[in-house]
Amino acid sequence: MKRIYPILLACVTLALTSCSNIQLSDYAKNQPTLIPQEFFNGNITARGVVKNRSGKVTRYFTATIKASWQNNIGTLDEKFVFNNGEVQYRTWKLSPSQPTKFTATAGDIVGTGLGQFAGNAINLNYVLTVKYNNSMINLSVDDWMWRVDETTVLNESTLTKFGFKVGSVQLVMEKDR
Repeated sequence: MKRIYPILLACVTLALTSCSNIQLSDYAKNQPTLIPQEFFNGNITARGVVKNRSGKVTRYFTATIKASWQNNIGTLDEKFVFNNGEVQYRTWKLSPSQPTKFTATAGDIVGTGLGQFAGNAINLNYVLTVKYNNSMINLSVDDWMWRVDETTVLNESTLTKFGFKVGSVQLVMEKDR
């Protein structure tokens, strides 16, 4: 029996570690390219859903994004209108730090988000402060965006707390022509 435990432990460890995460390099050759300074410039409309940890849709929203760049700093002014009438605002500041990397800040973001892009994808990681049960909590966000065509980006954000998935957001962004 003592010999079975190490083998069982090795099998479980192998099974858990073989589920690799998505890598940005997986999208490096995909077209059309998604460069923040190009796509996030002008007016964008987004529509999406918020899901709880079990995947049930709990909210719907529409957002308008006014994006511009000045002195190599991107500003994304966002207005979210939820199906219950709630309105939220967020202003992102994007700052390129390397040719394919950038930092991101906003009023409800703890510290600085780190983003990178390759091919048709962007990955942005940050900590978001949200209201929950009449208090504020911090959630880690793994934000993925994929450019589908010249005017469309799909976005999926996974929200975690203490390493456990607590929800997600899916949306589609359409750039005004």
